[in-house]
Amino acid sequence: MTHDSGKKEVRILILVDNQVTNGLLAEHGFALWIDTGTELIVFDTGQGHALPQNARQLGIDWSQADHLVLSHGHFDHTGGLRHILTEAHGIHVHCHPGVVQPRYSIRLGKSRPIQMPSHARTALDHVPEQCLHWVLQPTMLSERVGLSGPIPRAAAFEDTGGPFYLDPAGRRPDPIDDDLALWIRTDQGLVVCVGCCHAGLINTLQHILHLNPGEKIRAIIGGFHLLNASGNRLRHTIAALRSLAPGWVIPCHCTGEYAVAALHDSLGQRVCPGAAGKEYRI
Repeated sequence: MTHDSGKKEVRILILVDNQVTNGLLAEHGFALWIDTGTELIVFDTGQGHALPQNARQLGIDWSQADHLVLSHGHFDHTGGLRHILTEAHGIHVHCHPGVVQPRYSIRLGKSRPIQMPSHARTALDHVPEQCLHWVLQPTMLSERVGLSGPIPRAAAFEDTGGPFYLDPAGRRPDPIDDDLALWIRTDQGLVVCVGCCHAGLINTLQHILHLNPGEKIRAIIGGFHLLNASGNRLRHTIAALRSLAPGWVIPCHCTGEYAVAALHDSLGQRVCPGAAGKEYRI
């Protein structure tokens, strides 16, 4: 989707996803390469296994990147951090300070650590102070690109999407307060990029619209974390999306096959499932 407006075309390339095209490596993770025409942004880094090969095959030059944004501190979004920081000297890193805390998933009584890997935390520790930006509130990266900061949890039907905890015994639920999204202003509306939407897809979109009065959602791309969603949550999510009427919905990563099918049944051709190697021009 291109346009002939005064604003530059936005190009978004999926680097890492559970689904792939063109012989790329698949993994349970997510990463985007975003070219706004004036800045190059890396959004999340996957687990780190697929990123180097996929980036090489897709012709990505890390040294050209201006910003690296981490949507939250899970391993499948932060594992490639060291690889990028080794190649992209002087890149500005943006994330909530909560990305480094220990965190766990507990299923069937078994605890599994899911935090940022130790090598990624070490790499983050070595980012120069002037290049490391803790995101505690809505923040602008440029005139057109913003970060949501922490997202208010207003919709009663939305939750974090899984059995997430801050301790291995499961005594302290993890609200995943570090979850954030990125948005880009275009003259056709806002392009919203999300990692997992642990704050909730509708909470995320409503917050970003609140930050951009009078705007509409042109496109949303990323993981919606609906793979464990109840029928009630799916119904409410779809009803809210129909009301918001985004032009393009690109579910990736943790959205879940059932949820993707339900979104497509309701929203039709506006739903275009993502995969590593797919490129979108807006």
